[in-house]
Amino acid sequence: MTSGPDPTDQGDLLEVATDLARAAGALLRHRPADLRAGSKSTPTDAVTDMDRAAERLILDALAERRPRDGVLAEESGRRVGGPVTWVVDPLDGTVNYLYGIPQFAVSIAARVEDVVVAGVVYDVGRDIVYAATLGGGATRDGEQIHCSTQPDLALALAATGFGYAATLRAAQARVLATVLPRIRDIRRFGSAALDLCAVASGQVDAYFEAGMQPWDWSAGGLIASEAGAGFGGLAGRPPGRWTTLAANPALFEALDSLLVSAGAGELPVPGAGDGKPAS
Repeated sequence: MTSGPDPTDQGDLLEVATDLARAAGALLRHRPADLRAGSKSTPTDAVTDMDRAAERLILDALAERRPRDGVLAEESGRRVGGPVTWVVDPLDGTVNYLYGIPQFAVSIAARVEDVVVAGVVYDVGRDIVYAATLGGGATRDGEQIHCSTQPDLALALAATGFGYAATLRAAQARVLATVLPRIRDIRRFGSAALDLCAVASGQVDAYFEAGMQPWDWSAGGLIASEAGAGFGGLAGRPPGRWTTLAANPALFEALDSLLVSAGAGELPVPGAGDGKPAS
């Protein structure tokens, strides 16, 4: 008697994630004139018909190709299954997409139990696929990538993002006022998944942001980690609810300490993902 294929095979999971990310990206590339934009948590937290359409495409394909698996998706929530759960952000960088700024991505990760084992971030505007498997390294269009080696905090280029709630933005601005004079500069690109990939490929030395959800960081966090970067919450916390940091290993501890001293470690966001499966 022979056993069937392993449903947790990382290569198979990465192939599915890549196929579906590219398919959703092809859909998003045909941007309609009327995006029928609405809002979610706040008036500035945008969602469009294209977010929903891209997610439907991904979930329909998963239902066909991986019907036993679970799903945790930004727009439609959680569907229990196992042993694999797909963590899906169909359009990371919705505000950029809404304004016609070509900095947005499709992010798909496969989690076995509580561990992300495969992830893909598809940079739709540049037609670039970032990918990683646990223990298998990280790639950009099939070529191995590595984080930067910049050891000097004063010369570090960091990316960041801001929450949608006005009170959180004000608190993040206070943190930034402390951090900015201590580093080279800040970049704000508008897509958490692509920011993490920028760390992975050495385009920035670090990235930090408060209030990330699992679909924001699951694929990009694995890609950054497999490219050699440190990744996690501040002061040893898991990524998600509190400020999350990715940085090259030479900078991670120094940036962690700087952000904690600036108050970034005390910026929890109600309802933000804490790295554990949603209940």
